[in-house]
Amino acid sequence: MNLNDFIVKEEDTVLQVMQAIDNNGRRIAFICKDKILIAVISDGDIRRYILKKGSLDASIKEIANYHPLYVTNEEAVDYHAFMKERHITALPVVNKKKKIITVHFLNENLPLKNENLNVPVVIMAGGKGTRLYPYTQILPKPLIPIGDKTITEIIMDHFEVFGCKHFDMIVNYKKNFIKSFFIDNERVRDVDFIDEEEFYGTGGGLKLLSGKYQDSFFVTNCDIVIEEDYADIMEHHKREKNIITIVAAMKETTIPYGTIEIGNEGQVIKLKEKPSFSFLTNTGLYVLEPHFLDLIPKNTFIHITDVIEECITRGEKVGIYPISEHAWMDMGQMEELEKMRERLGIDSRE
Repeated sequence: MNLNDFIVKEEDTVLQVMQAIDNNGRRIAFICKDKILIAVISDGDIRRYILKKGSLDASIKEIANYHPLYVTNEEAVDYHAFMKERHITALPVVNKKKKIITVHFLNENLPLKNENLNVPVVIMAGGKGTRLYPYTQILPKPLIPIGDKTITEIIMDHFEVFGCKHFDMIVNYKKNFIKSFFIDNERVRDVDFIDEEEFYGTGGGLKLLSGKYQDSFFVTNCDIVIEEDYADIMEHHKREKNIITIVAAMKETTIPYGTIEIGNEGQVIKLKEKPSFSFLTNTGLYVLEPHFLDLIPKNTFIHITDVIEECITRGEKVGIYPISEHAWMDMGQMEELEKMRERLGIDSRE
């Protein structure tokens, strides 16, 4: 652990601190002045700030917690018990001057796990995966291996950690390959297959589930892995009473050119060298209410985003759950597939 990866300054922007938290992978950062601990900020603090439409260019001191919990290096403390009792995941140890010496973490496998979530998960696995040719000319996308497991198994593993044991897979392209893989697998999972006889898109395929659920359920693309607290996502969805909650990742992109702003008279009024833009992007993970399915036309090709637009038009509550870019892995394209293997510590030559 490099301690510098966890330390930020009061003058840093919200976006800069988000990037620091992304880099350290621990969902937390400590605000220091002259190396002295003065505040703490978590990804949850930033998430709540974003939901309130806070500016990412604002100083982090606007939302930091200036009463951080810590222990001194002279105290005899059971760090694990201390954190569990106070419901925190990271504990800085400081010296007499409050300079951080080290940080202890509650669990090496964050986020904290809730094994009692028990919510059904729909995996949209019917597409052709054309962006992953030539792999998908042989294998359907859900069965593409990431190391010694398929992408779908990795998705299931992440949900099962939180107690989500039942999966409904909407299948179409090479569906018999997918069914055979799970039916004959040594690892027995609770999976139902929903046959999509024609290609109905990410929205139209969901219509086949009408009447199946009485309560909220997850829907995920078959080519993404989200390393987040699924219990917290569900709790947020319920609390906000949304018809659908979109899990959205904050991304930043830099234009590799200098840009020019022109005034009303056609003259240049501003130059900006390689400007950066931040935005929330749809990860492909959702929480849905059963009546969302009522808005999908039967036997019709339609994208889930078109149905979401219809919800907005009707005045339904459509919410988001923001996550960091680091928490989202997407293998929908060849380049991203290699990045996912790297993130999971898998050699692509294996």
